[in-house]
Amino acid sequence: MTQTLTLSSLPLFPLASVLYPDGLLALRVFEVRYLDMVRKCHQTGAPFGVVSLTHGSEVRQAGAPEEQFHDVGTLAVIEQLETPQPGLVTLLCRGAGRFRITQRNHLVHGLWIADVAQLEPDLVIPIPDDLKKTAAALTQVLHTLHARDALNPTAVLPTPGQLDDCGWVANRWCELLPIPMALKQQLMELDNPLVRLELVGDVLERTGIAQ
Repeated sequence: MTQTLTLSSLPLFPLASVLYPDGLLALRVFEVRYLDMVRKCHQTGAPFGVVSLTHGSEVRQAGAPEEQFHDVGTLAVIEQLETPQPGLVTLLCRGAGRFRITQRNHLVHGLWIADVAQLEPDLVIPIPDDLKKTAAALTQVLHTLHARDALNPTAVLPTPGQLDDCGWVANRWCELLPIPMALKQQLMELDNPLVRLELVGDVLERTGIAQ
């Protein structure tokens, strides 16, 4: 039996979006509660946790109730950090492993920290023949996005290995598809990457994206 990996006092960044493993996330950070946190994470190479909001907004407002967010999130590793002006930090982060919150704490200055148990990574499962059209359609979309904006750090081209990995293809489609945030969260939480891709394939067929 695999031993569960845990992290204590993981800083959290609640967002109105879902981060998937291997996904790229660009952020503009200007709130005091996050500026120091992201700088420390960058200096030490430590991740922070991205969790999807269920209530509340990304930016803290005076008198507003506490943010509420899902228990399952994704570790974010900072790949680039820049300070274009005082009080503003821009980040490019990559999603790492998923985690489940076991205990959370809201600090006085507004930052959330949590003790988390890391979830098992997706198994690498080759894409079956009946779902290869999902990978072919994704290839076209990613090449189109890259051609439109090659300087965009999130517009990356896939490798052949990634395009034959159920979890990787499903995750990239989940990022791109205009589906409700609650569904994006449910798909991210699924333990079986083949089932995740099958559900994505159903959406693609219904919308006519992948026939």
